[in-house]
Amino acid sequence: MEETISIKEIMEVLKKRLGLIFLLTIGAALISGLVTYFLLTPTYQSSSQFIVNQKTAETDRVDYNEIRSNVEIINTYNVVIRSPRILDKVIDELDLTLSAGALKNKINVGSEQSSQVVTVTATDPDPATAVAIANKTVEIFQEDIDDLMNVDNVNILSEAELSANPSPVSPKPTLNIAIALVVGAMAGVGLAFLLEYLDNTVKTEQDVEQKLGLPVIGTVSHIKETDVASVQYQSTAIRKRERGNFSG
Repeated sequence: MEETISIKEIMEVLKKRLGLIFLLTIGAALISGLVTYFLLTPTYQSSSQFIVNQKTAETDRVDYNEIRSNVEIINTYNVVIRSPRILDKVIDELDLTLSAGALKNKINVGSEQSSQVVTVTATDPDPATAVAIANKTVEIFQEDIDDLMNVDNVNILSEAELSANPSPVSPKPTLNIAIALVVGAMAGVGLAFLLEYLDNTVKTEQDVEQKLGLPVIGTVSHIKETDVASVQYQSTAIRKRERGNFSG
């Protein structure tokens, strides 16, 4: 016969292990907070933008074929920007102690669909370094693209700037602690049911009948010390009252 469990039994298990669940939830949040604030290094991002377009136009008419061509070539530019040809020069000019591969991991290049604007985003533990990497990468790319592809259609749209109070993009303490609370609560609930499943001790009359297959003839109640003291007090009071009545 398959065993079923009711909502009442589930609530009883949760209530029984409520302390364990609470401790695991709070413990996970505390550990996440300590790791976030004291062990993880904050990182900052800074972005520079350039637009892919011809510098001069022979006529005032908009050439849509040229715009389409510029948009299509952006995919090639995204690869060239993060190539060792560009990044090695960035490392030399900024005097960075990084390899081209390590610097590549710090740079992200992207553009909106059908847009001629390309955004170069640099990430670094030092906000000033992130700004310098973003600007220098776009600057060197603009200088070298003419020699590499024999085109001159890159113009800097906006440079990265260092704000007065830069905010790190990671880690995110609130998000990390919230995730830790959820994970801790789930772990606590799971552990509570696991402990209940592994607990094979006999606790109730139903356990005796189910596990031993024997009928329950009688039970021995557990009496607390406070109950015994209360009974003794009541007995003493009754005897005193009876003596008083007898003397009268």
